[in-house]
Amino acid sequence: MRNHLYILKVAIPVPVYRLFDYLPPLDLDPKTLKPGIRLTVPFGRGQKTAFLIGLDSNSEVLSAKLKRIEAVLDERPLLSDRDLSLLHWAARYYHHPLGEVFSAAFPVALRQGKPATIKAEKFYVLTEKGRLLNPEQLRRAPKQKQLLYQLQTERDAVPASRLNAILENWRPAAKALQDKQLLRLEGSAANAKTHLTLNSQLHPNPLQQEAIEQVVCALSRFEVFLLEGVTGSGKTEVYMQVIRSVLELGLQVLVLLPEITLTPQLEQRFRQRFSVPITISHSKLTDTQRQQAWLGMQRGDYAIMLGTRSALFTPLARPGLIILDEEHDASFKQQEGFRFSARDVAVVRGKLLNVPVLLGTATPSLESVYNVEQGRYRLLHLTERAGNAAPPKMLLLDIRNKRMQEGLSEPLIAEMHKTLAKNEQVLLFLNRRGFAPTLICHGCGWVARCRRCEANMVVHYDEALLRCHHCGSEQRLLPQCPECKTGQLTPLGLGTERVEKALAQLFPGRSVIRLDRDTTQRKGVLEDALDRINRGEVDIVLGTQMLAKGHHFPNVTLVVMLDVDSGLFSIDFHASEKLAQMIVQVSGRAGRAEKPGRVILQTRKPDHPLLTTLIKEGYGCFARSALAERQLAELPPYSFQALLRVEATDSAVPLQFFEQLMQAVEPNRTVRMLGPVPAPMSRRAGRYRYQLLLQSPTRPELHRFLDKLMPLIAGLKLTRKVRWSLDVDPVDLY
Repeated sequence: MRNHLYILKVAIPVPVYRLFDYLPPLDLDPKTLKPGIRLTVPFGRGQKTAFLIGLDSNSEVLSAKLKRIEAVLDERPLLSDRDLSLLHWAARYYHHPLGEVFSAAFPVALRQGKPATIKAEKFYVLTEKGRLLNPEQLRRAPKQKQLLYQLQTERDAVPASRLNAILENWRPAAKALQDKQLLRLEGSAANAKTHLTLNSQLHPNPLQQEAIEQVVCALSRFEVFLLEGVTGSGKTEVYMQVIRSVLELGLQVLVLLPEITLTPQLEQRFRQRFSVPITISHSKLTDTQRQQAWLGMQRGDYAIMLGTRSALFTPLARPGLIILDEEHDASFKQQEGFRFSARDVAVVRGKLLNVPVLLGTATPSLESVYNVEQGRYRLLHLTERAGNAAPPKMLLLDIRNKRMQEGLSEPLIAEMHKTLAKNEQVLLFLNRRGFAPTLICHGCGWVARCRRCEANMVVHYDEALLRCHHCGSEQRLLPQCPECKTGQLTPLGLGTERVEKALAQLFPGRSVIRLDRDTTQRKGVLEDALDRINRGEVDIVLGTQMLAKGHHFPNVTLVVMLDVDSGLFSIDFHASEKLAQMIVQVSGRAGRAEKPGRVILQTRKPDHPLLTTLIKEGYGCFARSALAERQLAELPPYSFQALLRVEATDSAVPLQFFEQLMQAVEPNRTVRMLGPVPAPMSRRAGRYRYQLLLQSPTRPELHRFLDKLMPLIAGLKLTRKVRWSLDVDPVDLY
């Protein structure tokens, strides 16, 4: 051990559970360096952007071997002390390398060492002439028409970054509108504002008013609220009115959403309601756009941020409130790298910032229901739909022995015809994209399998492709069976593409739109489709889970789940909870306005307890029953789990790794080790996968065990031959 005057303890975003020691630059007083600043450091044969954790006078490395940092990138930390505390907590709780946790808190551009500067943004404002012009007068210039229509829906000036996010190649159209004196360019938001007051709000019903008042009363302290509201009960209006109170205090709001697809619709509602600066953050934006949003919130330029999971760590100059919409959604859990739960970390962040956290959903996670029972969360309950909307009627349609046409039973087709005859819309839900999930030879039984995964290739008929939905590998659709050379290749099962073709034949002359990941890749496609649905230009909407939550389709009165049974049987104990949530969320798209709604669930298991409980007694009764089952089985939230996953290209290596680990681990009476066993998908992307489930009745015991386990893994000889990950509080066992 050697003494030095100052040693910089640095976290580098690499998968290593330790800090690195560096010497300060010669021309700088180390005492001016604050924890959290970004540094450029030599690492290996290159450079890395690192984060200063602290100063010390000791190092285990000889001074002659220590390198000096190459550059100090920030004069002061971009994160507050409380945000730094959150990152240290998250690294400890999820047992993840501190450098990677710090890196996850920054947008990509800042991780790469780019300057923390904000470009002066341009704002576009319609002139009086532009506000009055009917967009149809520009029908010969569709881009100009689209841009004018978009700008007319906005109450205030629109920043260029927002137009980049929602429209493609809009700048030539903007220049043309400027030339026609329909549009003008402003250099700042302040100059561009047409007004600064908040727009009018709806009159809340008594239950909404009670929820609003309870949260507003807690704005000066930390408390977690679970806003459980039936679909269509006006949870967003509660958010809006609470946010108004936060804005009146001059504070900022962070709103997290589970899906990128929900962002444009909710963003539009926020911009129509509030005239304060609003920004968005999600993975479809460019690195520059995300950096601008991050720094804008950090400096206090924006009052509201709408973002997905990764926006959670955005620094707030004046924190006032954190909202998670659809708190139950599994996409709030990161499934790769730093595997954090945005919901759970948001609660810890609220506590550190001393601000309330509002969790909203129609189908609360069992963990949140349990936390309400334990007194950790306060329940706010909206039991009625807003306005005059009535809850939809849910019906089980027994399709045993019924004649089916591509997944559509004859009674269902008849119900669809009745609905369409009344000029009402139908929504069909099938959570499986592609044409068919399996291609089989009718002659010899050969099945098209992925060469790299333990999975079937999915038929994509329109593209003439077979595609693996797990690793992304593709091949051309085969003309004949490669095994017997003679048999007829037959697609088995249903995908949205196949149902779409059947609908075109069964309902000629009706407009059908399919919304899934395959059809909504291009920018603006989803927004345009949602707009067409709301304008009544679409008769039948067919889609996957992107339609399940958040969307408001006033004229949809019939919602159909084509394949409920596929979710009834699973080895994962979370499956019943996820299926119940999906059924309730999809059902909530029906009858959200004046017209009554119906929901039809096609099933071959009409007596299944999950389905009958949901329909007869509702989600709350299901949740209580599911929690009782979990308690008897000693499953979360009545116990605590971590899942150690290991994979390698050699099928024998993962088991050898686990054998070495089990020999090194000291037995622990309070932590059960279940496994190791092959993962449910035992081979993926060419790698063989095994897993070990760790379970304890107490959280501290589990984490003490994991504290001892991490160094053991790092010390194993086989660790370098495998990929491994630890998932604390896993939401699925795949």
